[in-house]
Amino acid sequence: MVLEVAGVSHEEEAAYRLLVTSGRATAQDLAQRAGLPHADAARILDALASKGLASHTDGTPRVFRAAPPDVALLPRLKRSADALELARFEAARLVESYRDTMRRHDAGQLLEVITGAEALRQHLRQIQAGAQDEMLWFCKAQYVAMPSGSNAEEFQALARGVRYRVLYEKAFFDDEGAVDNVVAGVQAGEVARAVPHLPLRLAIADRSVAVFPLVAGGPHGSPEEPTTALVRDSNLLAALIALFERYWEDAVPLNVDDGAISGTDGAGPSDALSPTDRKLLSLLVAGVADKAIASQLGLSRRTVQRRIQGMMERAGAATRMQLAWQAARRGWL
Repeated sequence: MVLEVAGVSHEEEAAYRLLVTSGRATAQDLAQRAGLPHADAARILDALASKGLASHTDGTPRVFRAAPPDVALLPRLKRSADALELARFEAARLVESYRDTMRRHDAGQLLEVITGAEALRQHLRQIQAGAQDEMLWFCKAQYVAMPSGSNAEEFQALARGVRYRVLYEKAFFDDEGAVDNVVAGVQAGEVARAVPHLPLRLAIADRSVAVFPLVAGGPHGSPEEPTTALVRDSNLLAALIALFERYWEDAVPLNVDDGAISGTDGAGPSDALSPTDRKLLSLLVAGVADKAIASQLGLSRRTVQRRIQGMMERAGAATRMQLAWQAARRGWL
């Protein structure tokens, strides 16, 4: 019996099938064919009629006919499917609420300790395979679990539209093959920047789960098997995301051109600006308005704004305040 999902009981379905195949039947007919008491057969046929699955004549005995299945059943099945989808949605909300409650009362639901390089590799592969929107990475020198160039999951994720924002520290590029591997990643769609130094190793998937070391590893860390943590939605995760964004804001974009990469030292060249841009930047940092800068340099206000925007793009700055900060770090002033 398969119509229970549409609100039809087993005995009602059997009676409906009989009406469909025979064309018509009375309560006595149903009682004889199904081996039921007459009262039970009459009750079942009345139930079919009340559900719109059958109709009957007004005479005595009443003769019942099956309603067309496409008219009687399909709308009921659609309503059942809609109700099932709503129930599934509500169940998912309840599951999430339950998990939130458990996380608040059980720290084990928030933080999972991972011991060993192989276990760490498996977790890094799993969170990338499950990522839907974005991966954030801190890449330090000297790998602990995943050698540079071995992260095939990144290229698979990039191919399905996951955005990768990766921060490399300067020493990372001293590792053998590191530059070629970063070039391949950038050419595949990775957005990469560099800083002089990173405080820890870190991977964050979809801003919902992060992996980071509990004990420092690498050449200057613990010689024991790496001990890392997987942390889910919590204030700790929010702090790790904020840490990434803060370093990202100050980092230098890596540029790839014909297989070569620039910006790996985390700081721009000191002579990157023309004399005009250097003077313009000095006036800007001193708080001089665009109109006054244009007057002093003999430029149009629009040209001044275009030059400032160009410097912001070169420095990877989103605001003029960030441009001033980057200019100081890069020796542009």
